[in-house]
This record gives sequence, structure tokens and C-alpha cells, in this order.
Amino acid sequence: MIPRDLQLVALRPEIPSARVSENMSLDEQFQNKTLRPVIKLQNDLLLEVFRNYIKKHKNKFYELKLEQRFIYIENAIQKDIKFRNSLKGIIIGQFTLEEYATYIKNSSALNKRMMNIVKERIQSNIQLLEEEVAY
Repeated sequence: MIPRDLQLVALRPEIPSARVSENMSLDEQFQNKTLRPVIKLQNDLLLEVFRNYIKKHKNKFYELKLEQRFIYIENAIQKDIKFRNSLKGIIIGQFTLEEYATYIKNSSALNKRMMNIVKERIQSNIQLLEEEVAY
């Protein structure tokens, strides 16, 4: 049987632009080596979770103009603690044991990086959240 950690890493997409070098901070290395690939892997799930968030909040998202939708996404991720924790769980659940050990050493700073990447990813896929596409 293949160990869980090896399976998790094998599933992740490669991101050529997410380079890791020794002159980067440990947080930046973790971001590029772990967070970016995991968030990209979880992209479809993150979008579906956000569609469900929209539905649970009475589809108000669809009444907004484009600029307001970007703000809505940001506010949902930054201010709705339950939703934010759910997103974190989706990502942390894909960590190897070693990555988790690294994460807990500086979780506060890494959470900020994680949520910024998630926000950017959802915002960059905003066309996929259109009502006709979503349902």
C-alpha cells in the first residue's frame, strides 16, 4: 500500500511559476511548495463550496455588479469565520504530516497567505459562478 503522504503529493498539479529557492522566507517556500498546488488541486471543490455559500445566503451575490461581487467574495472569506474555517479545512486536509507540522509552527501567517490565494482563485473564476453556469 502506498503511504498517504506520497499519494497526496502525487495528486497535486505542478505549478511551474511557483518556484522555491533558499533565499525565500520559509512561509513563501511553504506557500509555493504546498499551498498553491493544494489550492489548485481543490479548485473545483472550492468553487462548489462558494456556490453553496451563495445559495445559503439567498443568492444575493447574483444581484450584485461585478465589482461588488469581488468585494462579496473577499468579505465572505475574510469576515465569515465559519466559512473561512471550512475553507481552511478543505486545504489543510490535503497536507502531508510533515507539511502539517510546518503549518502549525506559523499557522497565523500561513492562514493569511492561504486565504489570499483562495480569494484570488475564486475571484479569477468568477465567470464560473454565474447563475446559469452554476446550476
